[in-house]
Amino acid sequence: MSLSRASRRRSNRTRRATSAGAVVIAGALALSACGGDGSTSSGSGGTNFVAAEGGISTVAKGERQAAPQLDGKTLQGEKLDVGDFKGKVVVMNVWGSWCPPCRAEAPHFAKIAKETKAKGVEFVGINTRDQSTQPAIKFEEDYGVEYPSLYDPIGKLLLRFPKGSLHPQAIPSTIVIDREGRIAARSLTALNEKKLRKMIDPLIAEK
Repeated sequence: MSLSRASRRRSNRTRRATSAGAVVIAGALALSACGGDGSTSSGSGGTNFVAAEGGISTVAKGERQAAPQLDGKTLQGEKLDVGDFKGKVVVMNVWGSWCPPCRAEAPHFAKIAKETKAKGVEFVGINTRDQSTQPAIKFEEDYGVEYPSLYDPIGKLLLRFPKGSLHPQAIPSTIVIDREGRIAARSLTALNEKKLRKMIDPLIAEK
């Protein structure tokens, strides 16, 4: 009997721990789920980044933090490690197929990804809060998105970003990583072609 009670207590503790972990991840994603106005930008807050108009923040070259390890499987089930793109500018877009602002910006991302690839720019998506890969893959087909997206349904990859860095706080969010693997810019709002180029072009020009 005592063994049974002990077993139940261990089971309850495990369930509570699992539930707590899920709440943390869900909370991280709920900061501004599918927002479109960039209103969640938190300012510098003791970090070294400058918040500009339109929800875009940047970090001076000498003050950037290293991006976390971001790896896993793509929507197509292939292994992908963003660290393999070191030496290139990486544009990372957090999106969901259910998100209207994500649909609005997708054609711009698809277009510029093709136009900047020869300049040493790689685009990678992080697909989140889609319960299966099917709607996300359909989204890519509908908008001509040819670059890969990591499948991150509950937002575990988003929690890897270091505290105090330019980390994703909304869906959609866009993070730009410089050639040395450091976080250089972030947008917390859907981007058009002009704004996306404004984030990327200075990093392409860096020596």
